[in-house]
Amino acid sequence: MSDRNRPDWLRSSIVDDKRRGVFRVNRKVFVHREVFELERRRIFDRCWLYLGHVSEVEEPGRFVSRRVGGRPVIFNRDRQGKLHAFFNSCAHRGAMLCREPEGRALAFTCPYHGWSFGADGKLIGAPLDESYAPGFKDDPCVNLKEVPKLAEFRGFVFVNYDSGAESLENYLAGACEYLEIVSQHGDEGMQIVPGRQSYGAQANWKLLQENSADGYHAVTTHATYFNYIRARDGAVLNNYVKGGFGRVRDLGNGHAVSESLGETPWGRPVARWIPPWGEQGKEECDAIYRRVAARVGEKRAEIICRGDRNLLIFPNLVVNDIMAVTVRTYYPTAPDRFEVEAWALAPREESAFMRGMRLRSFLEFLGPAGFATPDDVEMLELCQQGYATCDAVEWNDLSRGVLSEDGPAPAKQDELQMRTFWRRWHQLMTER
Repeated sequence: MSDRNRPDWLRSSIVDDKRRGVFRVNRKVFVHREVFELERRRIFDRCWLYLGHVSEVEEPGRFVSRRVGGRPVIFNRDRQGKLHAFFNSCAHRGAMLCREPEGRALAFTCPYHGWSFGADGKLIGAPLDESYAPGFKDDPCVNLKEVPKLAEFRGFVFVNYDSGAESLENYLAGACEYLEIVSQHGDEGMQIVPGRQSYGAQANWKLLQENSADGYHAVTTHATYFNYIRARDGAVLNNYVKGGFGRVRDLGNGHAVSESLGETPWGRPVARWIPPWGEQGKEECDAIYRRVAARVGEKRAEIICRGDRNLLIFPNLVVNDIMAVTVRTYYPTAPDRFEVEAWALAPREESAFMRGMRLRSFLEFLGPAGFATPDDVEMLELCQQGYATCDAVEWNDLSRGVLSEDGPAPAKQDELQMRTFWRRWHQLMTER
């Protein structure tokens, strides 16, 4: 489908009426294949997409291979220490040449015909190379193809498939502030903890984006988790149940954040102690706070160590800085199917005790077999099934807080963060 053939109804697929306090999304955007195809070209081919963290490829020769925006990519560091992002496709006949998810390699050899490429992407060998014309290896077309744009901000590495795209920092806009906060957790920097979570669901990807931003569902959908926390820790109901994050902010370009400061009693393992961690945990939290305060000052340390942040970077990255720092990205493979990858991010110098607390939080709530994720997947799949009625029941409602969103601080549980996404989505999908 070309852009000229996009559905006529798409332009009116969002109702955004602040005067009446109404914001609605037409349910057809979750089910129609032509929308899915247009999203690939208008959004995933043009926006900056999260590739990985520099800690995953710290040494020369280290690499990870993964799909980013539907394309297989090799993310690596060459012999001179330069970062690269290559399309994972042999320059000869196109076979994927890197099949391992991660490792160390100073050369990549295609399993089909044996062409080999250095860590800098240049062709270094081809069987029967005497059969080729003189100077064959000097032709740039025989090297691995680099992704058009690669950029890094505070350890977070992004790619863009549009060679004419704006700079990463301009694209991130207000999200830069929050990635900066995350990058300052550790005295010795941050690192991705080895291992990742991979799972999927039979639902449209935009439902997971909404769900990732939505505190409104927690008390209903995740009641079992809150009962577990009360029984295990004797903790009071968390901040979601009391009314949500302290505020939500539109960060520009479709990005948004929900944040609070010191209001979630069950905390996260950075430097805000909770009684179940015992005296050892209290001593470590106090020591961490003192070190961070000495490095960045008391005011900044309070934000870094005792605040909560749920950052959404358009179109498909979530950095959840609540119980642990979870980095999660997702991509549609069909109108009713998405795939997810998630990682834990942690300070390098973290003790075994605090790392254990971090990973327990990472797994027990947001892990694919944790308390929250199976609940969320079930709800998203139920929504997708319900959209079989979209010709008769047309609209989803995201009006909560519309009347207050232009004030100095949106109301708790405001759905501004979701409306921010949809406004940017609609702009990109309908602009000429």
